[in-house]
Amino acid sequence: MKNTFSYLRIIGFLALAAILMEITVETGDQSAVLDYPLSWLILAIVLVIAIAIEVSVSSLRNLLYRGLTPEARAQFDAEEAERKASQFGWLKKLYASLLNKKPIEKEDEIILDHNYDGIKELDNDLPSWWLYGFYISIVFAGIYMARYHIFDGESQKEEFQTEMAQAKAAVEEYKKNAPDLIDASSVELITDAGELEKGKTIFNNNCAACHRADGGGGIGPNLTDEHWILGGGISNIFSTISEGGRDGKGMVAWKSSLSPSEIAQVSSYVISLQGTNPEDAKEAQGDIIWTKEKTSGASSEEASLE
Repeated sequence: MKNTFSYLRIIGFLALAAILMEITVETGDQSAVLDYPLSWLILAIVLVIAIAIEVSVSSLRNLLYRGLTPEARAQFDAEEAERKASQFGWLKKLYASLLNKKPIEKEDEIILDHNYDGIKELDNDLPSWWLYGFYISIVFAGIYMARYHIFDGESQKEEFQTEMAQAKAAVEEYKKNAPDLIDASSVELITDAGELEKGKTIFNNNCAACHRADGGGGIGPNLTDEHWILGGGISNIFSTISEGGRDGKGMVAWKSSLSPSEIAQVSSYVISLQGTNPEDAKEAQGDIIWTKEKTSGASSEEASLE
């Protein structure tokens, strides 16, 4: 028992250290104990310290015990035995009551008139814990049958579909509050005037040097006509700005300088420039024709080759 308590104290020290690290170390959604190697080193140090304390306390206790007189040792041993006997007394009584067994001195009251080569059988009652579990299972079975077979409760498949719908709604709500989760496959055209004004500011600060402030084109191509080198539409423009243009002679990738939400803003602003026809605009480049207006059988976000 003494060794058991020693192990429990050591485990308690480790658990306390782990909890303190989780509370005090800022790791976001990650676990400080599971994801950071330094945490394992700290827990190892705590383990060594806890073992050292237990060994020291045990050694001190043994040293003090050996220093006692024989009479004091006998008294100490008697008190220790009494303490162990009374330890967890309530738990022992509860366990005994759940067994429903007769004491040895009363076994003659429940002995059966069977004798198998000198072996006799006792008519003990079933343990209370077993009976309670059996009764609870009967009640549960009745409730389950009524819930799912009489009152037509949701099946596991229906519960799964409901939870999936709730999860999808939660993800969509999260995306609304986390605009930088978007990419080329999920980006949508922005039409809000305030957002487009932000896109214009980003364009003037980063893109006007090559494309001119009016989008008419300089070193870079004209952004106001219907011709596109790598494809028009919000998804293609977002991808081009994020990943860069053609290897060796195209635009650099802006994903390291601009956030996804900023790229979406400037991409939408670029689309808003189409058809503005600035003066002295650069000649059209690219074989991909894309327009904002709906064409025969194609939506405003579809590109076609001509």
